[in-house]
Amino acid sequence: MKLTLVAGDPNSYPENSPTLYKTDRGSWVVQGWVVTDPEALSQLNTPEGETVVEIPDRMIPFFTNP
Repeated sequence: MKLTLVAGDPNSYPENSPTLYKTDRGSWVVQGWVVTDPEALSQLNTPEGETVVEIPDRMIPFFTNP
């Protein structure tokens, strides 16, 4: 899988994380904060082999097809 950096969080210094990447497989890779809140996790049906991360609203405009 080839990743292309789309954007790092412009309000996060110095890491620019969370971060969004576009893949060469027609999908996205999202780097964000690990969700550990038990109440939030209980509302999800997360299969084995998957995880969930949280990103701020300010990152949503970066989800566009280049």
